[in-house]
Amino acid sequence: MKVLVIGDIVGEPGRRAVAKHLPKLVVQQSVDLVIGNGENAAGGFGITPELAGELYDLGISVITTGNHAWDKKEIIGFIRQEPRLLRPANYPDGVPGRGSIVVETPVGERLAVLHLMGRVYMPTLDCPFQVARRELARLKQETSAIIVDMHAEVTSEKMAMGHFLDGEVTAVVGTHTHVQTADEQILPKGTAYITDIGMTGPVDSVIGVKKELAIEKFLTQMPRRFEVASGPALLCAVLIELDGRLGKAVSIQRIRMPD
Repeated sequence: MKVLVIGDIVGEPGRRAVAKHLPKLVVQQSVDLVIGNGENAAGGFGITPELAGELYDLGISVITTGNHAWDKKEIIGFIRQEPRLLRPANYPDGVPGRGSIVVETPVGERLAVLHLMGRVYMPTLDCPFQVARRELARLKQETSAIIVDMHAEVTSEKMAMGHFLDGEVTAVVGTHTHVQTADEQILPKGTAYITDIGMTGPVDSVIGVKKELAIEKFLTQMPRRFEVASGPALLCAVLIELDGRLGKAVSIQRIRMPD
């Protein structure tokens, strides 16, 4: 089985990059299933039901989010009814939506997606490590193939999760920082890992934001409303090949496709 995981999709440029590159990637790489992080799809902040539908139509089967999951109020009712749109599993009980799902490829292979969020420099949530242990006990009753999106700020927390789940899941892939790392690897017990997949969005920017706005914020420390940059975009993703029966990763490949 081959699974493509697309990094944080930022605004219209990110959606444009997905529309341009994803159909070719699916055919060229014989991709069986696509996962994408969509928490920045709506102008860099949140996602709407309409944009979720757009990403599904482009071929993304499961959308993960993160700390911007709730930025658009209209998503709250939608996420209650749409199991393919995930919020981090370590939100407290009673929060709308769900943090994991089991889906099937067109040929009937089953894959679980588990979404977690870190706690260092992030909103205070339940422990992602303990929640992962609890969720995996349930998901493994349905499939051995499990992809984890670890949405976190610091590299150490993501790396710790990778080693914590090594041999327990197929892959742990990092999102949130919007900068693709070059540490893709298969960990000792068979789990694919990368600290951050990177951003799918505008190239000439500061992590997707107009660079002059980001620089002004750093210079003045004054509140400033960020806007998504325009211009050429790139798609960042990882392609994971796995043994669905064993749930082990065979390979992980970094992808970076500019306009």
